[in-house]
Amino acid sequence: MNTQDLRLVAASVLLSLAAACGGHPPPAAVEVVALRADPLPEDPADPAWRAVPAFRAELLLQDLVEPRLLAASTPAVEVRALSDGRSVAFHLAWEDRTADDLQQAAHFSDACAVQLPQTTEADVPDPQMGNPERPVEITVWKASWQAWVDGRKDDIRSIYPNAAIDHYPFEAPALVPGSDAQHEMALRYAPARRLGNVLEGPRERAVEDLLGRGPGTLEPLLEQRSRGRGARTATGWQVVIVRPLPSRLAPGGRSEIAFAVWDGDKQEVGARKMRSAWVPLAVETGV
Repeated sequence: MNTQDLRLVAASVLLSLAAACGGHPPPAAVEVVALRADPLPEDPADPAWRAVPAFRAELLLQDLVEPRLLAASTPAVEVRALSDGRSVAFHLAWEDRTADDLQQAAHFSDACAVQLPQTTEADVPDPQMGNPERPVEITVWKASWQAWVDGRKDDIRSIYPNAAIDHYPFEAPALVPGSDAQHEMALRYAPARRLGNVLEGPRERAVEDLLGRGPGTLEPLLEQRSRGRGARTATGWQVVIVRPLPSRLAPGGRSEIAFAVWDGDKQEVGARKMRSAWVPLAVETGV
């Protein structure tokens, strides 16, 4: 049995012992190990996550490309992982004193992301969003998207809850709700939507799959395959992202993974973020 197998067996034993000992948290992990589980828990508060060893991924400020982040914010993100052999679920948790889930002009959303090489091989891409010949797959979760999924209404009163509004022309009694005339009038007050920009909402999913070929090259993947859900805690956020295993990464295999966190209260958006270097990722074979 090689070193990798021993490490995965040890992780499985830790998971079993934790479950047998009344749910006491297992020791901290030295790398991200995706333990075997089926089905995969998608709720951040699912008790199954408590028995999974947590890896503390230290975060660095992104000060290499514009717009740079010049003041460190989130120091680390706690990562747990489970896999059913086809997909992998990541549980991310970090501290954030403010809940920023409403993106407006000059106000940004809290967010996080996981990044993996699109194809698993010995020579990994650059951690700064990959290379032209070696792309990376990035799955982003945003608190503002989660708010849409959880039922925030798609209207100006919901987006600007503290605004004093007497009347909008598109709410005039003469306009039949849902009619073409009412829709046309409403678009006059939503210029981004009139231009076809629906980046922020309303959203049916709280995550988006992207492809990176280097800084500034993000594009949506044609097939959106990931699922995700986030929840506010007393001290910050917990988020679960579930996605298929990347190409050439199978149970028993190894790859690398990186993470990013945005604190909306600190004006972090786009490239202005906290991010990690590559972190070793091992996928358990199971019993």
